[in-house]
Amino acid sequence: MTTSVTTTQTAGGVGASPRRPDATVKVRGEFAYSSDLWHEDMVWGVTLRSPHPYARITGIDIAEALAVPGVYAVLTHEDVPGVNRYGLEHADQPVLADDVVRYQGEPVALVAADHPETARRAMKRIVVSYEVLSPITDSEAAVAGEGPSLHGGGNVVRHVKIRRGPQDVAADVVVSGVYEVGMQDQAFLGPESGLAVPDTEGGVDLYVATQWLHVDQQQIVAALGLPIEKVRLTLGGVGGAFGGREDLSMQVHACLLALHTGKPVKMVYNREESFYGHVHRHPAKMYYEHGATQDGRLVYVKTRLYLDGGAYASSTGAVVANAATLGVGPYAVDSISVNCWGVYTNNPPCGAMRGFGAVQAAFGYESQMDKLAVACGLDPVDIRVRNAMSEGDLMPTGQVVDAEAPVAELLARVREMPMPPERPFDLRHMPGGVSNTTHGEGVVRGVGYAVGIKNVCFSEGFDDYSTARVRLQLVGGEAAATVHTAACEVGQGLVTIMQQIVRTELGVEQVTILPMDTSIGNGGSTSASRQTYVTGGAVQAACAAVRARLLSRFDQRVRVLGGKLVAADGQVLADLVDVLGDDVYDEVVEWRHRPTAPVDPETGQGNAHVQYAFAAHRAVVDVDTELGLVKVVALDCAQDVGKALNPQAVLGQIQGGSAQGLGLAVMEEIQTSGGKIRNPSFTDYLIPTVLDMPPMTIDVLERPDPHAPYGLRGVGEPPTISSTPAIVAAIRAATGLALTRVPVRPEHLTGT
Repeated sequence: MTTSVTTTQTAGGVGASPRRPDATVKVRGEFAYSSDLWHEDMVWGVTLRSPHPYARITGIDIAEALAVPGVYAVLTHEDVPGVNRYGLEHADQPVLADDVVRYQGEPVALVAADHPETARRAMKRIVVSYEVLSPITDSEAAVAGEGPSLHGGGNVVRHVKIRRGPQDVAADVVVSGVYEVGMQDQAFLGPESGLAVPDTEGGVDLYVATQWLHVDQQQIVAALGLPIEKVRLTLGGVGGAFGGREDLSMQVHACLLALHTGKPVKMVYNREESFYGHVHRHPAKMYYEHGATQDGRLVYVKTRLYLDGGAYASSTGAVVANAATLGVGPYAVDSISVNCWGVYTNNPPCGAMRGFGAVQAAFGYESQMDKLAVACGLDPVDIRVRNAMSEGDLMPTGQVVDAEAPVAELLARVREMPMPPERPFDLRHMPGGVSNTTHGEGVVRGVGYAVGIKNVCFSEGFDDYSTARVRLQLVGGEAAATVHTAACEVGQGLVTIMQQIVRTELGVEQVTILPMDTSIGNGGSTSASRQTYVTGGAVQAACAAVRARLLSRFDQRVRVLGGKLVAADGQVLADLVDVLGDDVYDEVVEWRHRPTAPVDPETGQGNAHVQYAFAAHRAVVDVDTELGLVKVVALDCAQDVGKALNPQAVLGQIQGGSAQGLGLAVMEEIQTSGGKIRNPSFTDYLIPTVLDMPPMTIDVLERPDPHAPYGLRGVGEPPTISSTPAIVAAIRAATGLALTRVPVRPEHLTGT
């Protein structure tokens, strides 16, 4: 038997940056996204949505819609055969509204027709009678019990309370502030879409762009009243996600229409419907108080955070937990008091978005650190370094940080990066570009810093695992491997990472990733920066099981290298092809990370999280103080990634996350009035383009986490967390304004 086995990196293995298998077709515009799906005899489905944020339905008349030629079906809540409720954490959201609508855009009825325009014309002929009610739109009022109770048990979805250390402590310096974060949208470019195909035995196959195939499946079968084997999901091409595809959108609707009509049904949202059809980032109002010694050492932090979850729970409970447990930031402090509420309102539903509660909290605590630096007469980096947590420190939950936490080093690294050069006057480089009327008279430059912390993987005792199947055999006379998981590739590059792991672990170059579907065990959600960690861990473990069987005939230490089996002394023992022969080595592994636990409901203490990741940013901005325009000149980042499995992909994640943070800082917000969305389009909801993104200097630290596969840390979310407060800090430095709300708008800078 083999006493020990080591592997050696092959070309394209862990640590390399091979080309993505889907790269060429995406660049050429040939990649098939879910909106490109087609079936010869398919019909088109559309959704009728409520125009009111809060109203009682007193009647629905579908007769005129059914009379439109080409219409195959018009469905209401009465046509839902199973449970007319679904939800990620609480099944509180109707598949189709029955007695009440709780937000503008809530689905009320469905239409299937032979052409999308026919379906839309028929939809407009459905007559819904409403008794309009007064909406509740203020999260603090909801916590206080003001206004109607939108769900049984009141409007508080979850309250997380954290108390650690002595609570009655005094400080030499005290600063406080009230901060707000607007509602940000994931703004993925591929709208919600999918194709449901009924079979001949009462079941259905759904091809859909999603983030979590098995949880979609579980919610769909409950609504359809079918056994789980009757509903099969396959991942369609995903045009971005960022949390917005964790909740159901058209999944149940397409399946209902397909089963009712007996025909394949395609549904594709337009951009406006997409704004109504998925959850958004929770807007937040946050009260912070920091106490410190005169030399800037934190004594206590107190905070109250209100997160507006909108009409339904979605993942609000988990977002609240993240905002609370990470709400003090990556700082060592002994006295902590945190209260965080997530509430129901009649605003649009909110749920997962990149950063998941940590983004909102970071804007609060980092704004406070800048304010504390001024009060103590310290440099903004120095005060952060002075209080930076390190390995062995305690989180607010009492959990020990048991891996490297190079917070101080990250801050030092971004401070030491070269500053961008002063550019000669050129309208193209001014805030507002060539459309600006300034000649530089009112343009001032500012520099700001921020650092953030994010948990990785699911928390609080959630059974977080992934399933991977790896098969090794000869194909065309060459050793080849296939990998099958249900872990969703949403653009982040998981398909590449899985190939790299197999090449490293099995020493084969030819690795095929099978379509992701529900015929294999759960892969979990593509969220929480978890897939490389958990599905990567599952693929690594499945490869180890394959390798152990393959090498069981050898009685010495063996490694797989370049298609050969090599002994410890370098002797080639055999060709992999010869050892494989006609055998097929096939292993399925369910892999879990180390366990977590729920926090105590009274104290908030507990080992809630698997891993922590850290990033720091330095932002340089030019601000036209007369017109209120901002140009981000530089947005530099240092981030600890543990181990860069794919260095180029790591850089892409840091750049992309920073772009979303920039958007939240200066332009992105879903604006609502009385619960109604005022800007559901890319004309009025602005996202950064290539012209808005500055050059980035990125410093990637690799400090392996001993508890993680290959020592990796999740990469995707941390840069979104620290980029927003860094940019706002730079604007403050340029203008001297307090700026307690994001996004920063022109009127905040000009006072108009």
